[in-house]
Amino acid sequence: MSRRITFQVRENSPVTEVRLAGTLDVQTMRPVHAVLNRCLTAQPDALVVDLAELTVCDPLALAVFAAAARQAADWPAVPMVLCAPPPEAATWLAESTACRVLPVCRDRAEASRKVDATAAPRLRARLQPVADACRRARELARDACGRWNLPELVGPTTVVLSELVGNVVRHAGTPMQVTLTLRRPYLHVAVVDGSRAAARPADPDHCAEGGRGLLLVRELTQRWGSSPAGDGKVVWAMLPAV
Repeated sequence: MSRRITFQVRENSPVTEVRLAGTLDVQTMRPVHAVLNRCLTAQPDALVVDLAELTVCDPLALAVFAAAARQAADWPAVPMVLCAPPPEAATWLAESTACRVLPVCRDRAEASRKVDATAAPRLRARLQPVADACRRARELARDACGRWNLPELVGPTTVVLSELVGNVVRHAGTPMQVTLTLRRPYLHVAVVDGSRAAARPADPDHCAEGGRGLLLVRELTQRWGSSPAGDGKVVWAMLPAV
C-alpha cells in the first residue's frame, strides 16, 4: 500500500516550524529527513517539528528525528524540538534510546517556551569573495569572542575563520555566509559558499596568505567538516568553549 506524507514549512521567523501530516514509516523516512535537512541548512535559531497530524506506523521510523538532530549538533548547531505527538507515538519516543535526547513537548506553546529557553547567541555576516574578506572574518571572530566573554578563543577562532573564508576566496570565488554560534560546550563556526567542491586539507607549504591550510583548522578545533548545503557547501568547525 502506498504511503503519503506532506509538509508545511513556516520560515517567516527566526524559528522554523515544520508540520508533518500523513504516514511515517520506513518508506517515508527519506523525504522527511530531506525536508528537515533543508530546513536546518537555512540555519534558523531552532526547528520545531509538529507531529499532531502524523500517523506513525513503525516506531523504528521515529529514528529519522534523532538522525537529523545528531547531524545538526555539529552544524548548523540548531536545536530540534518535537511537539504534539499522538499518544502512541509519544510513548514510543519516550521508550526510544535514540530519541531520548530530543525534547518532546505537549503542544506548540510549550515548544516555543522550550526554544526560548535554549536560544543560543549567534552572529552572521554576508561576505564577498574579495581580499578584504579575511580581515572582516577576523573582526567578526574578535567581536563574537568579546561579546561572549571568550578571550582564550580569540586567537584560534580568528585563525580558523580566516582560513575558512580565505579558502572560499581562493577556490570557490562565490559570496559566502559566515556564522558564529555559541552553543556550549562549543563555539561553532561555519562558512557557506556557492561551490559544491568539498573542502579538503591542503599542503600547508603551498597555502596563500590567510592561513596555513585546513590542516591547521584540524589542529585547532575539536571537529570540522565539509557538507553539501543547498546549491553549494558548508565548511564548519567546533572549538571547545568551556
